Amino acid sequence: SGGLDSTTTLAIAKNQGFEVYALSFDYGQRHRVELERAKIIAQKLEALDHKIMTIDLSQFGGSTLTDSIDVPTNRDEEEMSLEIPITYVPARNTIFLSFCLAYAEVKKAGNIFLGVNAVDYSGYPDCRPEFIAAFEILANLATKVGVEGKEKLKIHTPLIQLTKADIIRRDIELGVDYSLTLSCYNPREEGTTCGVCDSCLLRLKGFSQAGLKDPIE
Repeated sequence: SGGLDSTTTLAIAKNQGFEVYALSFDYGQRHRVELERAKIIAQKLEALDHKIMTIDLSQFGGSTLTDSIDVPTNRDEEEMSLEIPITYVPARNTIFLSFCLAYAEVKKAGNIFLGVNAVDYSGYPDCRPEFIAAFEILANLATKVGVEGKEKLKIHTPLIQLTKADIIRRDIELGVDYSLTLSCYNPREEGTTCGVCDSCLLRLKGFSQAGLKDPIE
């Protein structure tokens, strides 16, 4: 997505020796500037290919990211955790993973990496370990390679139990330039971040706990 988590995940996959075929999604999100960041990051981290798939989830709406609903701002973590937030995009990771699954099967790739996080995040149901485990079972039931292949498809979620501060520290270990990343749900037209949406606040908290200053504006 061009964000901190997906960039770190890409760097981890590269560090583990994987050849990377990266996928981004233009799904009608209001923060489409993230796709420009994703292009730059995929090039910098030498992905063999980077595809941007178009799926217009704005036709369904139901989320501040795809509908004309205000993005929540200036919320503390208790407020964020009271319920699944309106920034949740219905079934987004299920849809994304389905595309990844099709691409992986065509490329004869047995490993899918996803930058979900279940710790310092907003309580999205499709970022939980239970969801990933269930989708991995589905992946091996629903594909030719899963049924006939000698090895099962594996979904890797290296960040799922890390705090945002831990993710940032991992970035530093891997030499990632996180000034290229963008995590904001409601960036301004010139590409600067709002600093007050849930995603910005969680990112700023992570940098603070890591003893660092976020380099983006």
